[in-house]
Formats: sequence, C-alpha cells, structure tokens
Amino acid sequence: MLVAVSSPLTRIIPGLMIWTIVFFLIVFFILRKYAFSAIQTLIDQRREAIRRSIEAADEARDEAQRLLEEHRKLLAEARGQGEAILAEARKTRESMEQRMREETETERQRRLEETRKEIAAETARALEQIRSEVADLTLEAASRVVGRTLDAKRDRELIEEAIAGLDFSRLEESA
Repeated sequence: MLVAVSSPLTRIIPGLMIWTIVFFLIVFFILRKYAFSAIQTLIDQRREAIRRSIEAADEARDEAQRLLEEHRKLLAEARGQGEAILAEARKTRESMEQRMREETETERQRRLEETRKEIAAETARALEQIRSEVADLTLEAASRVVGRTLDAKRDRELIEEAIAGLDFSRLEESA
C-alpha cells in the first residue's frame, strides 16, 4: 500500500491534471468535428451495402428455390411421360406377342427383337429430350443466378457434357 502512495502514477498533481483535461477536450472536439462524422458515414454506408447484399442473396436464393421446384416438376412430368410411353410400348409388345404365337418360332423371335429395339430407341430419344431440357433449364437458371446472359453455344456444350456424364440408368431400368 505504501508503494502505491509514493508512485508518481498514483500521485495527484493538479497542474498535470488540468493540462491533461485541456488536451483531452481539445483532441475530443477535433475528433468530433472531423473524424467522428466521417467514421459514422463510412459505418452507415457499409451497413447499407451489407443490407443490400443480404437482400440480393435472399432474392437469389428464392429464385433458385423456385427454379429448383420448376425443374423437379418438369422431371416428374418427363418421368410420367416416360412411364406412359413404356406402358404403351408394353401394350404393343403384348399384342405383338399374341400375333407371334400364331406364327413360326423364327418369325416370333425376329419381331420380338424389333420391339426391343423400338423400346430402346424411344427410351434413348426420351432421355435425350430430358437431357436437352435439363441443359436449357440449367443454362436459364445459371443466367438468372449469375445475372448476365451466358454464351448459349459454349455454355450449353459444357452443360451437355456434364449431363452426359450423369447416370440415367435408373430411368432406363424402370423401362
């Protein structure tokens, strides 16, 4: 305790105290006049920029969600059409099988093979149509998210390459 009393940092010196207060007030008024308003302006601008960025991100998220739902609906519709095509192909196959029973064994085998090729070709066409629609939707979604028009030819080729790498075997297996 005795050390604290004798320390020059804890000793009260009236002249030093007055000059410290005077300089503090001078620095405070200078900062208040020149620095505080500029700092507050910068803070307000930054706050506004952040608010606008958050709003833009929310709008982009909502748009992406809407496009995703639209994409899911189109895929469901395409699957429904694929199933209808497959159902029609099955009916065709059954009627052809009935006719083939009446013909010779060689003729029956030949027609069955033709039916299978038709189904495979129709499935391939349906998958190609789905891939094309997915590429169009992806290009449109990317254009909207990025906020600029993309190069349709170059970007479409990239998208089609990516889609070609996807596994559509589950759609083919359901056939």
